[in-house]
Amino acid sequence: MTDRQDGEDALRTAFLEGMSRAAASVSVVTTDGPAGRGGVTVSAMTSISAEGAFPTMLTCLNASSSALPLVLGNGCFCINVLRTGQTDISDVFSARRPAPGGDKFNAVRTATLVTGAPQLTEALVSFDCRLISAEKIGTHHICIGAVEAVKTAPEGTPLLYGMRRYLRPEDH
Repeated sequence: MTDRQDGEDALRTAFLEGMSRAAASVSVVTTDGPAGRGGVTVSAMTSISAEGAFPTMLTCLNASSSALPLVLGNGCFCINVLRTGQTDISDVFSARRPAPGGDKFNAVRTATLVTGAPQLTEALVSFDCRLISAEKIGTHHICIGAVEAVKTAPEGTPLLYGMRRYLRPEDH
């Protein structure tokens, strides 16, 4: 290994360790349309702006994810923020746990809002988005969406992930 590779490996290791300490909400990004139905668990999602004709959000999807070509082909996605108690859903959509009957969507109930992307009816909040931009950066695609509908649950607490595990609200 070269000194440069050693330095890159050390930086990557430090980065991964540092990011493990940044808690994030757990979401399932779903899509449906002519390219097919799919979904994947993510922790990388955030709002961009509430200004303009439509609010905007972004999510980052791994280039190797089976959901990515579906999102790109369908031109829509729904960011479903999970609530505490929904680790099983997260695990199914992240392939940590087998999908019931071979279909991830057997683990959830869904509805549709505007774009046709599946909205998880038990999610804490769902942001139904039309894809307006996607750019590959390294191993991931940054997918930016115009929010066309929002469905919010009356109550609940977001499911969080940090320190390489799900966090309980009382964790410090």
